[in-house]
This record gives sequence, structure tokens and C-alpha cells, in this order.
Amino acid sequence: MSAIIDVRHVNKAFGGLKVINDCSLQVAEGSITGLIGPNGAGKTTLFNIIAGALPLDSGRVFLDGEDITNHPADELFHKGLLRTFQIAHEFSNMTALENLMMVPPRQAGEHLFATWFKPTLVRVEEAEVRRRALEVIDFVGLHHVRNELAGNLSGGQKKLLELGRTMMTDARVVLLDEIAAGVNRTLLGDLIGNIERLNRELGYTFLVIEHDMDMVARLCDPVIVMAQGSVMVEGTIEEIRNNPAVIEAYFGSTPA
Repeated sequence: MSAIIDVRHVNKAFGGLKVINDCSLQVAEGSITGLIGPNGAGKTTLFNIIAGALPLDSGRVFLDGEDITNHPADELFHKGLLRTFQIAHEFSNMTALENLMMVPPRQAGEHLFATWFKPTLVRVEEAEVRRRALEVIDFVGLHHVRNELAGNLSGGQKKLLELGRTMMTDARVVLLDEIAAGVNRTLLGDLIGNIERLNRELGYTFLVIEHDMDMVARLCDPVIVMAQGSVMVEGTIEEIRNNPAVIEAYFGSTPA
């Protein structure tokens, strides 16, 4: 498989602290790739660089062969590169369904001219967006709370809603940042199942930051380990679990 994300010799410092240090990695198209490492390894900073939320100091980032280095997040959104967050970013005073309907860009109803002079176009487009949102909310298992304010949803339901928002666009690559955090085991199973379906049925590529090793073991192949701002090792979850250097990085010493 070809690399859809290609990170080459990226560096990033905050003041005198170098957080990303000559980091290079690739994410194969159609894969679910795990990105793990101890706290402070630079995982979220690298995510922010790839997603266009943070400029890098040096190095290059490519999306499907196109240089996207320091391109803004909204531009990358239109190219199909999206990220989720450890803490879900929902519109709390809108319903779950309305949250999904807000996602598609360039809707005619966003423009005052269209609402005044092209009301039929606005109604037709809105009906299509609503139809799509209902399909998505069924897919992620939130139909029963579609009319509930998003702020009232549980943490796990908010994560499912955030995953659903990626389906309201022409997503190609989704960066998942600790999506299991704060999610109960039942809803976590739903999340994992939905990620697997999006990958298998719709061809989504995922890069996943996660501390839940059971989730990583089920979902991710390969797994990339970061430490001190660069890639330490890449392999299957079993290779990672049995690697003395990884154990040293996480626990400070290898088992006796």
C-alpha cells in the first residue's frame, strides 16, 4: 500500500524545548495505524502539525504525494484530512442531528443572497443534508438521541457524534486523538466497531493516538511508538509489547 501521510524529518520547538525531533513516519492508505508512546512523547503536537493546527519549524508533510506543509486546517479539511479531539468539540446547544447538519461546507443557506433569492435551492440542499445526517446518525447508533441537545449526551455518545461528523464530509484520513478517553466499555465497543466499518466499507485511513492498549491491539496494524519527539520503533502490537526499548521508554526499566 502507498503512503497517504508522509512525515519527513519534522522538527518543532516551543521556546528552548524541542518537542518534535527529526520525526519521520508514514501512514499507509487504507490502514488503521496506531501512534503510542509515553506522556510527553510529542504525539499530540505531531497530530496538530499534520492537521494544520500548528506550524512546524522544519521538515515536510505530504498528503497522498502533495506537499501540505503548514497548510491551514480548513484547507486540509477540504482535502479530506480531519482530526478528532480527546475532549469532544460539540455544539452543546444544538441537537445531535443539527450538529451533523452543520458540517458540510459551502451550503447555500449560509449566504443571505441565496436565502432571499434562491429559497428552493436552499430547501432542497437542506433536505439532502438532513437525509445524509439521518443516515450517519443511524450508522453510529445515535438515532435514539438524534433530537437531544448534544451537551446532554454522555462522553461516549459525544465521541460517537464526533466520529459521525467525519462522515458528513468526503473524509480520506481521520486523525483520532484518544477517542477512548472517558468512554464506558459498552460504547467503546460501538466506537471500535464503527471505526472498523468506516475503514472496511468506506476506505477511511485512520491514524490513532491511544493509551488503551486493548483498543490498540484490536484496531491497529501497524503500531508506531514515539519517544522524546521521534519514532522509536514500528511493528505489530505483539512486536511492540515485547520490545525491551519500548518497555524502557514506558516504565523506565526492563522487567527483571
